[in-house]
Amino acid sequence: MVRRVTPSQYRNIVRQAQQKQKRAVDKYNREVRAHNQKVKKAVADYNRDVREHNRRAKQETDRANREIRAYNARVRADRQRLKNELSRLAQKKASSRYQEFRITVNSVQSAYERLDEAAEAGKFSDHYNSVLDLSEREAANNAGLMNALLGDAVAADEPLPDSPESHLTPILINLSNDLADRWQGAVYALNPRNPDAARHFCTSAREIIARILDEQAPDDAVVAVLPNCELTQNGSPTRRAKIRYFLQLKGMGQQDLEEFVENDIENVVQLFHIFNQGTHGSAGTFGLPQLQAIRKRVEDGITFLASLIS
Repeated sequence: MVRRVTPSQYRNIVRQAQQKQKRAVDKYNREVRAHNQKVKKAVADYNRDVREHNRRAKQETDRANREIRAYNARVRADRQRLKNELSRLAQKKASSRYQEFRITVNSVQSAYERLDEAAEAGKFSDHYNSVLDLSEREAANNAGLMNALLGDAVAADEPLPDSPESHLTPILINLSNDLADRWQGAVYALNPRNPDAARHFCTSAREIIARILDEQAPDDAVVAVLPNCELTQNGSPTRRAKIRYFLQLKGMGQQDLEEFVENDIENVVQLFHIFNQGTHGSAGTFGLPQLQAIRKRVEDGITFLASLIS
């Protein structure tokens, strides 16, 4: 049976239906607006993240490109410097002055030639790149110091011999604060006005090299990795055995590199001998360019040794 309503009741029913419909429409519109706002925010967040990612990617790319350009420039500079130093050294007449040291200089250059030939032949992976680059710098420093000792030093944009700023300091701090302090002491001592410069500098620098070898390559650890290694008369692993130990741990067990490192460190050690000889026992016998070359040779030599430690 159909319900009968009055006109007033009918209008009330219609009004309620309209209100219900309006509430449904309003709710729908609110949900649509909320959804659209979420979508808009998500799109804005995504676009912001994309822009930030692209900005960071560009910064990383720019930084990488700058580092590559700087690296290539350093490599080219070291290579050219090595050629120039060797060319100047070849023009020197044979002399008995620094004869024993000159032998170690020649040994370093011969070892580097073999190392460079092996690298050109593709015997080294990219894993060796950094050490090979440092090797080239060592060869250039080696020849440059010999030229400087013979009175043919090229003016270098290097710090004064006793300047406290040194790229070696933070490297040594990573190994030992005491080693870093010893290096700072050696640097301060290397001054033409210091009558004991030679003794102070040589003592500290030699001690740094010895302690790096002994503390970073303990005898027991070397023998455990290299049971058939060469031993000294005292039964301890030789310096070359310790160098081989470093290279083995670094995944660089290659004979040409080992020979170069051994000759390079021997050259630095021989430098201490001539620096303490009677006729050259004071830093005052060397001019500023020579002192700069001596510091650079020792500083970079220790840096090279430290770079071999894993």
